[in-house]
Amino acid sequence: MAHFSFPPGRRAQAAGPQWSFLDLISAVFIAAVVVFLVLIYTSLGNPLAASSRRTLVPPATADPLLRERILALLDSPDPSSTVAVVDACPAKEVDNMPCEDPRRNSQFSREMNYYRERHCPLPGEMPLCLVPPPNGYRISVPWPESLHKIWHDNMPYNKIADRKGHQGWMKEEGPYFIFPGGGTMFPDGAEHYISKLGQFIPINKGIVRTALDMGCGVASFGGFLLKENIMALSFAPRDSHKSQIQFALERGIPAFVAMLGTRRLPFPAYSFDFVHCSRCLIPFTAYNGTYLIEVDRLLRPEGYLVISGPPVKWSKQEKEWADLQALTHALCYKLIVVDGNTAIWKKPSGGSCPPNLDNFRLDQCSDSADPNEAWYIKLRKCVTKLPISEEISIGTIPKWPERLFKPPARVSLMKNGIDAFEADTQSWIRRVAYYKKSLGVKLGTKHVRNVMDMNALFGGFAAALNSDPVWVMNVIPAQKQLTLNIIYDRGLIGVYHDWCEAFSTYPRTYDLIHVSGINSLVKDVTSGKDRCSLVDLMVEMDRMLRPEGTAVVRDSPGVIDKVARIALAIQWTVKVHKGEPGSSADENILVATKTFWTLAATSE
Repeated sequence: MAHFSFPPGRRAQAAGPQWSFLDLISAVFIAAVVVFLVLIYTSLGNPLAASSRRTLVPPATADPLLRERILALLDSPDPSSTVAVVDACPAKEVDNMPCEDPRRNSQFSREMNYYRERHCPLPGEMPLCLVPPPNGYRISVPWPESLHKIWHDNMPYNKIADRKGHQGWMKEEGPYFIFPGGGTMFPDGAEHYISKLGQFIPINKGIVRTALDMGCGVASFGGFLLKENIMALSFAPRDSHKSQIQFALERGIPAFVAMLGTRRLPFPAYSFDFVHCSRCLIPFTAYNGTYLIEVDRLLRPEGYLVISGPPVKWSKQEKEWADLQALTHALCYKLIVVDGNTAIWKKPSGGSCPPNLDNFRLDQCSDSADPNEAWYIKLRKCVTKLPISEEISIGTIPKWPERLFKPPARVSLMKNGIDAFEADTQSWIRRVAYYKKSLGVKLGTKHVRNVMDMNALFGGFAAALNSDPVWVMNVIPAQKQLTLNIIYDRGLIGVYHDWCEAFSTYPRTYDLIHVSGINSLVKDVTSGKDRCSLVDLMVEMDRMLRPEGTAVVRDSPGVIDKVARIALAIQWTVKVHKGEPGSSADENILVATKTFWTLAATSE
């Protein structure tokens, strides 16, 4: 719903009309309606509310012209332009994921699970409404208690508990879902399973830091790896295991929605020290070994690959197991151990063993093919060449936590890269201290666990939070310089993304979203023209933020004024501050809180 102020008509030259009793009654009724709408849809109603929780009514119909009118008002450079309000989405959109919508994706091909990959609506088709929380939603259980239990009503889906409860995935207990820490391949618990892996992988020595958990279930494996100072990014598709990634994020475990189908996963080459599949059911040798080749692209030299479950010594999958052994051998992987249905390999270092791919009709990728490009890039039937330098190999790269602040080898490939890296690191240490001490941002408290940096560059913001009980999803915009490999070399995690599309996460999954230079995310790098709307971007931020979550935005004063106007339209409370001492005078900081509102009881 949008509210417009039209210019008054010309004053009548004659005397005003006489008011009847019915006219007075009508005027009082209209005034009461106007006051009600003002109290509900503007910040004026906050002081009169019984709490911070408010009720919104979704629009009765979807008017495509209304979207354009609201965008025009909120995108206007005129700060005195008419206020518009973005409505709530209908209750059925409580778990809305625009780019992973089963209603849309079911229309696409099943070949290589293409239909389970990202398929986004066009910008003009994006719903311009605020995703509501489910009935009974509560502020999330804080970390670390959330590793073991979450509120049932925050995602009231019992399918996994009913089907996988006997394997220790999760179970319903009173108002909670309880997570015993088990999994299909480790019913005795993730901690026991990790301890067994530690007999063959240096898990607790600072040598292994970044991990990728494929087809992760509710991510108990990644959650318990955190105790070993291993940062595992877990992923799974939005599939029949309803909301598994949503459960993981509600628990405070790093995760996002993805499918290994026809495209590269959104990571640079040599990102992960350790790749893990526990009954992930990825057909690694299918399509001429395409999926194992993608894993090889992502795995750091001398990194570890663990496959637990099919096809490892699995009944009726003898051929698949033989093919997997043959392909890993051709890639020069060393098979360390086969223990039951679990196999562990170690990847070679650069130049130590040239792969022998003739039997698999595969070639090495050409020198012109950039292995770090991974945003909507099709899987390639060629093997990424190992770097000649061993500076990025396991055992050569500094141990954790020293690697966090030492300039990585790959930053030296950029012009003035080391100087820029060190300046960025020091700058974010100062900025984060200012956020905490002067702006009241709740970093370092139980209120903040899941954090996103939407424009991360070298990951300096995340590095400055290292002592806080948080994890940070570092996002590198796909149209900018691809520095995500430097972030992984530091021992941090993140993904590529284009912010003109929705992010691959469920609603209400981040406690704090940070962005420096928000306007650059919607601009074309070459022309400087808008590629998409800042309004749509902030509605997407609202979708990802938990109720009472925080957004911190840095940009020029003019941009921050516009951001503040949009923030009010999406029901956020807003404070604007000057930058920290020593920062640019042309930069302001907006700190906003997403209000906790609910849908009216009559919503459908």
